[in-house]
Amino acid sequence: MGFFGNLFGKKEKESLDQGLQKTKEGFLSKITKAVAGKTTVDEEVLDNLEEALISADVGVETTLAIIENIEKRVKEDKYLNTSELNGILQQEIASILTDPTDNFSHDFIIKDQKKPHIILVVGVNGVGKTTTIGKLAARFKEAGNSVVLGAADTFRAAAVDQLTIWSERVGVPIVKQVMGSDPSAVAYDTVASAIAKQADIVIIDTAGRLHNKIHLMDELNKIKRVIQKLVPDAPHEVLLVLDGSTGQNAVEQAKQFTAATNVSALAITKLDGTAKGGVVLAISHQFKIPVKFIGVGEKVEDLLLFNKESFVQSLFSLQ
Repeated sequence: MGFFGNLFGKKEKESLDQGLQKTKEGFLSKITKAVAGKTTVDEEVLDNLEEALISADVGVETTLAIIENIEKRVKEDKYLNTSELNGILQQEIASILTDPTDNFSHDFIIKDQKKPHIILVVGVNGVGKTTTIGKLAARFKEAGNSVVLGAADTFRAAAVDQLTIWSERVGVPIVKQVMGSDPSAVAYDTVASAIAKQADIVIIDTAGRLHNKIHLMDELNKIKRVIQKLVPDAPHEVLLVLDGSTGQNAVEQAKQFTAATNVSALAITKLDGTAKGGVVLAISHQFKIPVKFIGVGEKVEDLLLFNKESFVQSLFSLQ
């Protein structure tokens, strides 16, 4: 059945392959150069490979974990040739990626019975947060779910306006208030509206700026407390959106947000426009938080549910 199995259809595989083109061209060329002219995996090959991974934005900590695992395998197998290295490297990279929680099947249908399923979305302005929410709404609706959006990023008028445009484009209701309103009040009204409509999914846009950690924590905790009056185990997901094209800056943002709130999943956007897709590995491994969604293009269908085997296989394929 191969890596993809039943997890990705043909269209999703094509989107992934095309979206990662810039990353994998750089990634594979660095790895190829690292082993050029070598017949066995020796210390020099491992040093070259380490340099190649770090320069591909995989990050120092994650790179060292991968190299250490490969070193163990070299010692166990005594003799390992470079032609085997690609396969081993794929396995080791996949093994360090955090597995996503299994709330959704490959076609965006909710598996659990909690309704509404409430997702809080956080992330700084400019990372594609509002666009990701709009695309998520479209994909969930397409899968047969009823969706309600909440515009609780109330300190930036553009965020509310942009989300409103997406709600109209997708054909899902939105709950919003005037700019500067209390985000928790918007969140409460959104969940109340979703309950009244018997909606399947609530997506609440919030925390659009990296103000200081205490304020961010207070704001998100207040939202949680307020919506828990209506749904005691809410939110069911706190989704952090990061811009993959910013490389190590995305790692820094992940540090700030994970310190301020209990992030349970990641969405990494703009991977199609960058050669820095290796940062997906760094973020997932360093923070032990699963990547749930990746953005590999402008179209709604270019927002994909992340599958680590598919991602790694695509990285090593130049089709």
